[in-house]
Amino acid sequence: METEFKPDLTPKQMLELGVFGGNYFENDYTEIPSSWLAKAKLSDHGYDKDLNFFQVKASQPLQVWQAKGWINPIDPKGWFQWYCRYAQGRRLKDEDARQIARWKAMRRHVAQLQRNCTAGDLSCRRVQRQALLHWGYDSRKL
Repeated sequence: METEFKPDLTPKQMLELGVFGGNYFENDYTEIPSSWLAKAKLSDHGYDKDLNFFQVKASQPLQVWQAKGWINPIDPKGWFQWYCRYAQGRRLKDEDARQIARWKAMRRHVAQLQRNCTAGDLSCRRVQRQALLHWGYDSRKL
């Protein structure tokens, strides 16, 4: 399973491009390497869609994810927290398999962009492109 997990972007690259309105960790970056934060687009005043690469809101509040049962208490902030920890070397067999399966499921959005957008047109389906960015897919290449 692990060999199938090859995101286009590292957590550091994602933070530098602009994801989660700059507020994923709600200003608590104690577990994030400082080198990842040097050029990160972060907000000190809550979610700011203008910090996202595509400058659109493309995520739901954490409470929605919790209500749907998508959050494992081991990573209470969700997928990106898991990915940051995974990128730093943590391995949890069952949770890694679950999160990698969720990541793979996002490929359907890549296919939709390829079907509906002209190559290189970053203005096409910006919300979908930002959502892909939140999952480590780089739709700028499409």
